[in-house]
Amino acid sequence: MSIHKSLAIKSALKRHRNVLKRHERLAILRKKGTVTKDSSVFNLPKTKTAKKIKKTKKKEEAAS
Repeated sequence: MSIHKSLAIKSALKRHRNVLKRHERLAILRKKGTVTKDSSVFNLPKTKTAKKIKKTKKKEEAAS
């Protein structure tokens, strides 16, 4: 039996999304410097979202 959506933990529901909201796109574009605070919020350029890649632990070689 699965857990109801309203009872699930919020942090467990985080996942990669392909579509960003306007304020999220603006934040990314401001970091890049393509949009300033005076720019219009309409006709924004497209932004690519990057998936988080899990880092793999490097195996330590035994010195002896």
